[in-house]
Amino acid sequence: MKGKSYLFGSTLVAALGGLLFGYDTAVISGTTAALEKVFQLSSFGLGFTVASALIGTIVGSIAVGRPADLLGRRTVLIIIAVLYSVSAVGSALAWDWGSFLFFRFLGGLGVGGASVASPMYIAEISPARYRGRLVAITQFNIVLGMLLAFFSNFQLAEMGLGAVEWRWMFGVEFFPAAAFFFLLFLTPRSPRWLVSQGRIGEASTVLEKLGTDTGSVEDEINEIRDSLDLDHHTLREPLFQRMYLKPILLAVAIATFNQLSGINALMYYAPHIFRMAGAGQSSALLQTVAVGGINMVFTMAAVLVIDHFGRRFLMLVGSIGYIVSLGMTAWAFYTYGTEFTPTGSLVVLVSLLVFIASHAFGQGAVIWVFLSEIFPNRVRARGQALGSFTHWFMAALISWTFPIIAEISGGHTFAFYASMMVLQLLWVLLIMPETKGVPLEQIQKKLGIK
Repeated sequence: MKGKSYLFGSTLVAALGGLLFGYDTAVISGTTAALEKVFQLSSFGLGFTVASALIGTIVGSIAVGRPADLLGRRTVLIIIAVLYSVSAVGSALAWDWGSFLFFRFLGGLGVGGASVASPMYIAEISPARYRGRLVAITQFNIVLGMLLAFFSNFQLAEMGLGAVEWRWMFGVEFFPAAAFFFLLFLTPRSPRWLVSQGRIGEASTVLEKLGTDTGSVEDEINEIRDSLDLDHHTLREPLFQRMYLKPILLAVAIATFNQLSGINALMYYAPHIFRMAGAGQSSALLQTVAVGGINMVFTMAAVLVIDHFGRRFLMLVGSIGYIVSLGMTAWAFYTYGTEFTPTGSLVVLVSLLVFIASHAFGQGAVIWVFLSEIFPNRVRARGQALGSFTHWFMAALISWTFPIIAEISGGHTFAFYASMMVLQLLWVLLIMPETKGVPLEQIQKKLGIK
């Protein structure tokens, strides 16, 4: 098997890291009420419990860069599959709050690692003309994983499992995690990593199967070698130096704005938000499934057009949608407070569905593609790890503080998110470069990096 089918098959397997990322991220949304009761948690304690996986994610995202350089992208993905499996079983069988936090932390390590390794691996095996769509499959799988988590939570809640319901919600993740582990052995190593290790023969064999930008495997190998420029640079040189300042600032900016939209607050606390807006428990879980469905549909739309319209266009459309939808949600909470009418509840539901659509079509589809493109081959793993670390640090901050801030004022919370998206719109218009259709080695030159 070679060519497009081999490339697409390898992409789908690597993107399973994204599906588990999405599932692990969203599954806790259906368990917050049970966790509060079982472990007798305050608002602060619940926020910390939700953030425990995110603390692992922060550690995993920043720690994965060096192992990805030393061991290779595929080997790191195999280790991540093991972390997902152990976390799923351990969270389901947790015997006290401390053990639950530990196993959620392990899952977070997997999520953090996957947010770097999956899109980076796919970017490095993909010809430029397909790269946006193929890397964006990771994001599609993330939202598919979220939808599966929301739907699984809803189905398990309908089964009346009683006190063990929340344990099953975590435990079912083991099955896709085990599949991910075994399927990874069918995929090739990254050709760019192989070149960096001097394994030119293996890299040539992989590129013959995957396809190239230049039409010639030898020319592609030479392009990668030139970009590494190991006569003047080393694979261990510091990331934080003036030469790499531009991609560093771009990565930190897009990752920070991603979370200042409040997206992870909604993903983790969707049923809680809908209950704040007057929905009952069962209705809140069902509305959360609608959130996951909208997320998947608009992510698929973005995957189909990202290589045609480009990254900046999607970010512009998404930013405008963010501002409108978050503004309407803030208005609803300012208007209705804690006494929501059916009309007020509908305004919140529709606004948040528009918000999810805007995220899925814009930031959600673009961030992992953009982060995987803007760093040179010799520092890509560490650069993408920095971008992912920034994303998850902000996610932990937003998710930990949301229950506390929302208790004070839902209106203030969503108004703040809306104002941050005005700043994102200005960043896209004035600063963000377009990377559509540009080979990875040429993006390096476009950013002025020798």
